[in-house]
Amino acid sequence: MTIRYDPTIRYIPVTQIEVLNPRERGRKKFMQIALNIAHLGLKKPVTVALMEGRNGEVRYWLVCGQGRLEAYLFLGQTEIPAIQVWGTMEELHLMSLIENLARRQHSAVELIREIRRMKEAGYSHAEIARKTDLDVTYIRGILQLLARGEDRLLQAVEKGQLPLSVAITIATSDDRAVQRALQDAYERNDLRGRALTRARRLIETRRARGKKPRGNQRKPNGKPVSTESLLKTFQQETMRQKMIVQKAKINETRLLFAGAALKQLFKDDHFVTLLRAEGLDSLPQFLAAQIYDHGDTP
Repeated sequence: MTIRYDPTIRYIPVTQIEVLNPRERGRKKFMQIALNIAHLGLKKPVTVALMEGRNGEVRYWLVCGQGRLEAYLFLGQTEIPAIQVWGTMEELHLMSLIENLARRQHSAVELIREIRRMKEAGYSHAEIARKTDLDVTYIRGILQLLARGEDRLLQAVEKGQLPLSVAITIATSDDRAVQRALQDAYERNDLRGRALTRARRLIETRRARGKKPRGNQRKPNGKPVSTESLLKTFQQETMRQKMIVQKAKINETRLLFAGAALKQLFKDDHFVTLLRAEGLDSLPQFLAAQIYDHGDTP
């Protein structure tokens, strides 16, 4: 791609920016972004490209940073730090797609272990809480679970499936205390319905398979298959199918990117001549359809 960058950070009115490649984001995730920016500030400028405005009005396409822009709008900010790029609309779309693909999704345990890294670096609980915008009590509880190697409980806490107090009780107490903690959570309306069932299943899974999600599993004990085990198997298979669909979408996007990149290369006559000379002038049908317009010949 021939995108050019201007590394200068400039402040652009949020009302002059339109999202180039909008995507949906959950309310919970959006609020996390907004609160983090409100307390800690913006860590990375957005990326914009100048677009043609009406009657000489200056307008910009937002290439990267939709969540940050929406958070600024939500917080009532009038300007946002940005860097400017130049390129064709096709190149800008590809840049937006590439950023989404390249954004690594950290697991809950990886993110929580960053808290331990700061603790090992000598930061106090209060300093870690201030830097991460988390409650001091939460930090103490997380470090306690980390010290015990409770990865399974940590994931449940981070995903909001289990209150931290209940997770600590599970890690440090006997069955009677755990049941009492579940009862207290139910009475406080922290765990109800499916959430309570999920918490009980988590306790049983931890007891059977250990503290870590990928820990050693027990061998089958020869007991007959129950309705609960069948339901669990069905849920696992459903999750596996969802992962396959997600991977298929990612691969489709990568194929589109590859097609666009090859389309640029095939505009070079020298490159095409070299391919033919080497006997590499055939393409899969999907890529050929992306590269050549109707009526064109390879």
